[in-house]
Amino acid sequence: MNDVEQRPVVGWIGLGDQGAPMAQAIAELGHDLHVWARRPQSLQAVADYPHAVEETVAGLAAVSDIFALCLNDDRDMWEILNTVGVQDALRPGTVVVNHGTGDPSENAKIAQYLEERGLVYLDAPVSGGGPGAKARTLTTMVGGGRAPFEKCERVFATFSNKVSHMGVSGSGQMTKLLNNAMTTSNLKNVVDLVRLADSLGVDVAALIDVISDSSGGSTVMRALGTDITPDIAPHLQQLMRKDIVHFADGVRAQGLDPAGLRDRGLAGADGLVEAVTLVTASGRHS
Repeated sequence: MNDVEQRPVVGWIGLGDQGAPMAQAIAELGHDLHVWARRPQSLQAVADYPHAVEETVAGLAAVSDIFALCLNDDRDMWEILNTVGVQDALRPGTVVVNHGTGDPSENAKIAQYLEERGLVYLDAPVSGGGPGAKARTLTTMVGGGRAPFEKCERVFATFSNKVSHMGVSGSGQMTKLLNNAMTTSNLKNVVDLVRLADSLGVDVAALIDVISDSSGGSTVMRALGTDITPDIAPHLQQLMRKDIVHFADGVRAQGLDPAGLRDRGLAGADGLVEAVTLVTASGRHS
């Protein structure tokens, strides 16, 4: 049996700005990709890549060795898993993968729920957004068993430049939330700096360009006005706030106080639209 024949069948749900290029990468590198989409027009995202379309979620589940979902939240995971026929269609040993960002405790519950039904679960959120997915440079943070991780690692590597097994179920989500807390805390620093620079009459765009390549730079600073534009900033702001709430809930569930990072993270998210507006108005465009 050759290498391609040994590769697992990947069932994929989620063809949004981030999920679509991830699915494209899987197909592009020779994996057997099957997809389902609620809206037929979403399938255009993979039209130029080898794939098969399944008419129902249960049909997709039935053919999948890896059943991967790149959706917004844990509620979306439960909705798919509770779709009529899906749990009967998933074969014992199938690895269900959650590439969305959610609550660590809830993901541990999903893992236990599936384990009781002979299935395997990995929480595998990714960092890098749509641009990282298109460049195949995401970071994938994985919680769950070592054996299913190794089964899926080559698939994850198609769209990632770093794939890390972080520990038990939920640890992938906790890692992603800690990362996002750092991102939005850094964003709060950027928001404060941009406001001050604007009040001082400093060229905000030039300042960001200089600091981005200096010791004070950060990923989120470099993204302002390039990957993060005024038209997408409100949507990203909502996602950031959602993730900070998940972060705070996850930390509290472990008996710890997240207040410092939570408050800075929320303030950073709240200032995103203002900051990117000031940067682009000052001349830094993608």
